[in-house]
Amino acid sequence: MEIRRTSIRLDDGRSLDVATAGPTGGTVVLVHHGTPSALVTFGPFVEAALSRGIGYASYSRPGYGGSDRLPGRSVADCASDVDELVRALGMRRILSVGWSGGGPHALACAALLPDLVPAAATIAGVAPYAADGLDFLAGMAPENLEEFGEALGGHDRLVAFLEREAPKLSVVTPQGVADAFGELVSEVDRASLTGEFAEFIAEGSREAVRSGYWGWYDDDMAFVRPWGFDLAAIRVPVGVWQGRHDRMVPFAHGEWLASHIPSARARLRPEHGHLSLAVGSFAEILDDVIASAE
Repeated sequence: MEIRRTSIRLDDGRSLDVATAGPTGGTVVLVHHGTPSALVTFGPFVEAALSRGIGYASYSRPGYGGSDRLPGRSVADCASDVDELVRALGMRRILSVGWSGGGPHALACAALLPDLVPAAATIAGVAPYAADGLDFLAGMAPENLEEFGEALGGHDRLVAFLEREAPKLSVVTPQGVADAFGELVSEVDRASLTGEFAEFIAEGSREAVRSGYWGWYDDDMAFVRPWGFDLAAIRVPVGVWQGRHDRMVPFAHGEWLASHIPSARARLRPEHGHLSLAVGSFAEILDDVIASAE
């Protein structure tokens, strides 16, 4: 399994780190990473795509890893980056799949690039902060309550938080990643953090802050501001996957998204958490989004 790494130069002069595998001239699953994370490939995810005859791609959002920062970006801004990325690599269509903080970005592509995106999925993805009828913070572990509280408090407070937390991520190990997450991981999530998956999560955490914490900062600020597109305007099929044992993005976020995206297909899993859902169900999620696209 060959992973190809490249850097795509965008029209505005910025560059994005991109990884691809398998055939990229047809249908490709584009995976939007979580927050904070960056471009790190997980073998079983790539193999799941290739075994189904489609290509695999992922990239670091602006400010993460080796991707240039876009200060003040909104969630919607990722769509133009993805559009350029897809066309530069000759992809015909993409299945837009986002995990955690990648969920809103997968939805942005579904909303704003319907000619390129025939179907999408959000895995434990956050809902909009100002969502009507949703208590955004309810059910989050203390670590996320603090982080979003600082984001809502403005630039100086969030910077102070990240200056304290980013150095911890920069040295996290597979053996220590579960403890580093603290109360954010439920028992089912802690049980999933072993072997290759723990290595993947730890490496993604380190890569997220390799060039600083600004990708993390820009994600957090984008989540608590208007996203820049209308969820109600999404017309392509969207699988909304959420686990009830999720302490990072509570179950209510998945329920809200499933009831407010007209084309949503609810895939709510009472047995899963934030991490176990992705590692345990990615093949099923991929089958579902492929079937939806057809």
